[in-house]
Amino acid sequence: MANVSVYNMEGKEVGTMELNDAVFGVEVNEHLVHLAVVQQLANNRQGTQKAKTRSEVSGGGRKPWRQKGTGHARQGSTRSPQWTGGGVVFAPTPRDYATKMNKKEKQLALKSALTSKLQDSKLIVVDELKFDEIKTKSFAQVMSNLKVEKGLVILAENDQNTVLSARNMADVDTTLTNQLNVYDIMKGGTIVLTKDSVAKIEEVYA
Repeated sequence: MANVSVYNMEGKEVGTMELNDAVFGVEVNEHLVHLAVVQQLANNRQGTQKAKTRSEVSGGGRKPWRQKGTGHARQGSTRSPQWTGGGVVFAPTPRDYATKMNKKEKQLALKSALTSKLQDSKLIVVDELKFDEIKTKSFAQVMSNLKVEKGLVILAENDQNTVLSARNMADVDTTLTNQLNVYDIMKGGTIVLTKDSVAKIEEVYA
């Protein structure tokens, strides 16, 4: 099992903690991590784009001029795609972009993402994150103490003081252990976990 240092909110080391190899020490499967990220981005798409084809735009029922003898190219409708106000060729229509991924594949992708962060020394464990009031300056100071410029803070419980204190920081996001996903981990820079969140993650995924 990997041993990691545990820090307090002042950035000082206050102990060590063993991480379960079943979650933080798996063989990294880059392919599954890629599939998980693609799936989440695809599933987030609304798919509500729409444009009208030549059969859906209004007007154009009459042939604009006779077939021959005018000197113009032959035209059958003023709503053909080449006309202003005409329909769109191969117009986009509403569709569902969602893809599926097996539950075990999702779990392995998540474990791979966490393991890769640990291997890259981009995983920090703190004993707790508690704030007496909602104050961005206080949260920013904690991140500065931990030397985290861009990061994802993973919490075990929805502590409103912590979540709202972090909300106004451009490069730091917060999430809960039950909302954890591969995309947020991979784009989040340094991962900051509390001891409670580590315990919850290991309880679910180990």
